[in-house]
Amino acid sequence: MMTSHEIIVSQELSLTEKQVRTTLALLDEGATVPFISRYRKEMTGSLDEVQITAIRDRVQQLRDLDKRKEAVLKSINDQGKLTPELEQQVLAAETMAILEDIYLPYKPKRKTRASVAREKGLAPLAELILLQNQTDLAASAEAYIDAEKGVQTVEEALAGARDIIAEQIAEDADVRANTRKTFLNKGQFVSRVVPGKEEAALKFKDYYEWSESLKDAPSHRVLAMRRGEKEELLYLDIDVQEEDVLPAIAKQFVKGNNEASKQVELAVMDGYKRLLKPSMETEIRVLTRQKADEEAIKVFADNVRQLLLAAPLGQKRLLALDPGFRTGCKTVVLDAQGNLLENTAVYPHNGANASLEAEKTIKHLIAKHDVEAIAIGNGTAGRETEDFVRKMKLSNVLIVMVNESGASIYSASETAREEFPDQDVTVRGAVSIGRRLMDPLAELVKIDPKSIGVGQYQHDVDQTKLQSALDDTVMSCVNAVGVELNTASKQILAYISGLGPSLAQQIVNYRKENGPFKSRRELKKVPRLGEKAFEQAAGFLRIRHAEHPLDASGVHPERYALVEQMAKDLSVSIPELMKDEQLRKRIDLKKYMTDEVGLPTLNDILLELAKPGLDPREQFEAFSFTEGVNSVSDLRVGMKLPGIVTNITNFGAFVDIGVHQDGLVHLSQLANHFVSDPHEVVKVQQQVMVTVTEVDEKRNRISLTMKTEEKGPRKRSEKRETRDTRDTRQPETDMASKLAALASKFGR
Repeated sequence: MMTSHEIIVSQELSLTEKQVRTTLALLDEGATVPFISRYRKEMTGSLDEVQITAIRDRVQQLRDLDKRKEAVLKSINDQGKLTPELEQQVLAAETMAILEDIYLPYKPKRKTRASVAREKGLAPLAELILLQNQTDLAASAEAYIDAEKGVQTVEEALAGARDIIAEQIAEDADVRANTRKTFLNKGQFVSRVVPGKEEAALKFKDYYEWSESLKDAPSHRVLAMRRGEKEELLYLDIDVQEEDVLPAIAKQFVKGNNEASKQVELAVMDGYKRLLKPSMETEIRVLTRQKADEEAIKVFADNVRQLLLAAPLGQKRLLALDPGFRTGCKTVVLDAQGNLLENTAVYPHNGANASLEAEKTIKHLIAKHDVEAIAIGNGTAGRETEDFVRKMKLSNVLIVMVNESGASIYSASETAREEFPDQDVTVRGAVSIGRRLMDPLAELVKIDPKSIGVGQYQHDVDQTKLQSALDDTVMSCVNAVGVELNTASKQILAYISGLGPSLAQQIVNYRKENGPFKSRRELKKVPRLGEKAFEQAAGFLRIRHAEHPLDASGVHPERYALVEQMAKDLSVSIPELMKDEQLRKRIDLKKYMTDEVGLPTLNDILLELAKPGLDPREQFEAFSFTEGVNSVSDLRVGMKLPGIVTNITNFGAFVDIGVHQDGLVHLSQLANHFVSDPHEVVKVQQQVMVTVTEVDEKRNRISLTMKTEEKGPRKRSEKRETRDTRDTRQPETDMASKLAALASKFGR
């Protein structure tokens, strides 16, 4: 029988109830998203990782809502105020916001003006006023004068009653829901520079006097304004016109046109300005930040995925240079497995003699170790070092600039100290640069994804949600590629489905003590690695030259018997079946279908037999920047240059063109057609051709275009214009007359 959660998720994600129910059962049993997506296709109807993750996250939200409902019901019940109607309201709440609105009047709070008024015995007077009957209000209020309770006059009694009404209005669930909707639909972000801080806030110049609709503001601008506010350089407000809010509240509570009604009108104004508006502003700040965070986290996760899945050079003997001017270039030689063979330092930029000595050393290392490629970090002195190496005219040696973002983080990390306890940070950094060229995924998993130079405002967003999204992304990438069991670091093993840091360390320890794994089955001998972990992990771990030929493939061990039967039916061995396409074409897949194994799994098996353990990443392509263009001062408007996409944001893509400062291809300049999402056009590490449209050396900014037709500097109309935020509203009239005017709109 379907639970309410399963029904909700099924409807929201347009999935069948069976898909949702089965996926949840697998997740609750401890199965990971990559495992379910890859090896349980028949059970889920071939749901992909995105859909499975959406089910997982939405159900968790609903479960959290249920927990909060339990806490709310207990709190109200403990106060003795829980009624069957109120309980039903709580249980029916579909969102956390609705639930909190229902709970607000019952939520324990500090002393308020309304609670003080209730302590003075003014609640009955407030109820009388709300009835708005024709009555002598002054006479009624006079009955509540009590010097001992602190009510000295009729006006004090009426003021206390209004405080009670104001709080009641501000805590009314319908009022809050309608006001929230109005804020979200008609609210504006309004930012302005803090007087006297114009120079310090130059990076926020666009927001010195800026307003923008809440519902239309893109995440990068919301986060920019929030950062300016956090750094105390900007004032940031949320503005809603009172005439967009007050009439609806007045219509709900002002029911007549007498003395009592005027008291209610005053309470409406007070309740909105003193209680409801600040509360809504706080809540909308949270909501808009959550939305901006979600968008920024998605952009960052997408960028990290593309960076992790960048094309690997593969196992090559290489020399890696971590460039520097005065301090020289730290130079390391790595074997095809990434092991450090030798290290030294060369000084190609410290005069003619040092340059000649550097050339001699590099050529000697290349010959000594039969080096096939040279990796050069793209930091300080990177282009100059690349020019130096290219002028050496080395034959049969590939020269590649490598993005070194985060290499310094790795070199000082515990991971680097474990790997190279006897080497300093400069050697570790050079090794990381070289290994990134060989296999970006295997090296980058050793670094906190937040430190690898992609994304927007990643340090400003919810760090818990960011970390969760990045963990999902890294796990997805690692399992999509697969890992060589006998050479993988514990860092990359930790991301394999079903393992984690502890079991990854156990695998490495076992490998050190017993030598290379000869089969996947041997994993079961690893301490604390049980059947469940083996089931989750085995298919994503590869063993080259293993005892069983399928151990090098993505075929799960639970399907070995099925493949063996296929080979037996054709009277051949599994290796023969893997080598001969004609043999595989003779396999009748329908013959092997069962309740557990359908065509999706069988087709996956055939693909693996054809190309066992195939790396899904693209083939590596050599790249070089334009010779002679090494700094911003070398750029000229109209230049066409090759570049590499280093980062993608909601407003465009940053491209490295080899001048130590990435240029921006604005969203409007990514293609000749309209582009709503930069990821539709480019991806991180993609090689592109760009044209320089603007160079601002003072601000160190470069504007680029990828449009195919030549463009000059951007027109003024293409630049973002600052909106006029001057207040054109009339001064407020007195509260009573203003609300009386509002009341007249309702035909009284």
